[in-house]
Amino acid sequence: MDMQMLYTILYLEINLVSVILVGIIRFKTGGISKMVAQRNFAMAIDAQILFFLSDTFCVMMQNGLLPYSGTGILVAKELYFFATAVMCFFWFVYFEYMQDAPFVKSRKRVWIASGLVWIMVLLLVGNLFTGILFYVDGAGSYHRGPLFAIQYLLSYVYVFVACFRALVGVFQKEKLAQRRLLISLALFPIAPAIAGILQFLYPQLPLACATLAISTLVMYLNWVDEMISIDPLTRLNNRKQLAYSFEHWKHSHEEDSDLYVLLIDANKFKGINDTYGHIEGDAALIRIADALRLGSKELNRRANIARYGGDEFVMLVWADSLEDITGLQKKIQEILTDLNRKAEAPYELTVSIGAAKASADISLKDLIVQADEQMYDAKARR
Repeated sequence: MDMQMLYTILYLEINLVSVILVGIIRFKTGGISKMVAQRNFAMAIDAQILFFLSDTFCVMMQNGLLPYSGTGILVAKELYFFATAVMCFFWFVYFEYMQDAPFVKSRKRVWIASGLVWIMVLLLVGNLFTGILFYVDGAGSYHRGPLFAIQYLLSYVYVFVACFRALVGVFQKEKLAQRRLLISLALFPIAPAIAGILQFLYPQLPLACATLAISTLVMYLNWVDEMISIDPLTRLNNRKQLAYSFEHWKHSHEEDSDLYVLLIDANKFKGINDTYGHIEGDAALIRIADALRLGSKELNRRANIARYGGDEFVMLVWADSLEDITGLQKKIQEILTDLNRKAEAPYELTVSIGAAKASADISLKDLIVQADEQMYDAKARR
């Protein structure tokens, strides 16, 4: 078997594994695709599968594993670049949904944003008659046309805009709760974009499909991890993740400082819900979560913050002394007051905080009971 045939088989195997991988992700996504964001995720994967298959058939025809056909090559390439544009568009829309961007709330804006896809369609249709993008000559050989690069530019605009918007959001205070998600969104397009550029320069390198499939898997696993361990409203850890962190500390004792458990409860929260509605109540909970993040940001060691349920939050904080915890409590109150003022909320928003020092022989549940007693003492003093 010559080297060209070995290369073709390797290329084929890589692409088929990529198709199977994203196909599994697509199947697992099917049960949740009624969510608008996940519908766009699913449609991006559908376009991705078409992208993989058209590339695979083209390579098989060019290298003799399928009967060579100039028309077949032309059709496969048309589908390849159409799928590229559609895939990039739906990834862009999915990213916007994940960031809760106002953009996707306007169907008109989304249709306008799809304009580059329609331009690509027109170019591909015109290419069948003009060969301005690519063509097959009289001898049946495939060639790039004078405007070949524009196909990548039209598609990659979506990728670069999505990456840039996510990156900007990482540094915005109002998106603090989404920071981990935004970082993953900003990083997602980088590897596939680099692979696509390299394959544009060196078409014989089987990089694009494999890199895109792996990046999609990472994105899917990140999303599943968030579903399992992250509270969807506040973007804090949930009770399951809190319990895992505490048990890890009990068995490892990696930290050389004392561990304190803080229980935080919103004061008069029911009145906010009853008077201003649940949407405003949710906004108040998000501000409390942001105050907890910002308050613990300058600690020597990272705090573990979780939404415990309703308007209650729990923090695992490593500190050198009880004075550090007292200072943290004061700082949280100050930051919350400032956030509430900036939001121009028509109500006072404060929290009561109780603290308990952990030891190796006490359970998280018992610690929270102790912190709960301290918290209600704080409420009584108010």
